[in-house]
Amino acid sequence: MAEDEMELQTLQGRVKWFDPSKGFGFIVSPEHSGDILLHANVLRNFGQGSVADGAAITVKVQQTQRGVQAVEVLKIEPPEGSPMPLSEEENLATPEEIAALPLEPARVKWFDKGKGFGFANVFGRHEDVFVHIEVLRHSGFADLAAGEAVCLRIVEGKRGRMAVQVVSWETSTRL
Repeated sequence: MAEDEMELQTLQGRVKWFDPSKGFGFIVSPEHSGDILLHANVLRNFGQGSVADGAAITVKVQQTQRGVQAVEVLKIEPPEGSPMPLSEEENLATPEEIAALPLEPARVKWFDKGKGFGFANVFGRHEDVFVHIEVLRHSGFADLAAGEAVCLRIVEGKRGRMAVQVVSWETSTRL
């Protein structure tokens, strides 16, 4: 391996697309002219199994014989968009209001991307917590796997508890 292949560089960009079933996706960055490969293992090392298209991402990259590849994810921020609905009444929350809610450790019971929702269970509680695909996307995820450990910020809705933010288990330890 050539010496220039070993040099790491930190770049900021956006997720062009990521497909968990294929196990990879690509990042685009104004700091680099081509696509940057993002492998699922690199994303899993950060603590996520997926990432939303358009999410802001900071990565360490390395030039290889196959092109530039992300070797470490440093930060993921949700795609730019509107404030999050807090409940069915369409109350809107600012990022600051959501961040003020406590993080509750949970495990994904099931999530169906095609249906656009799923459920999680908070440790030590019996009721399910509803997780909507838009909340997932605004949290920087594209999908969740059954059994995946996450942390949730939760509000009471008309039909029970619902997540307003999903945070990866590993990321929650840094907050």
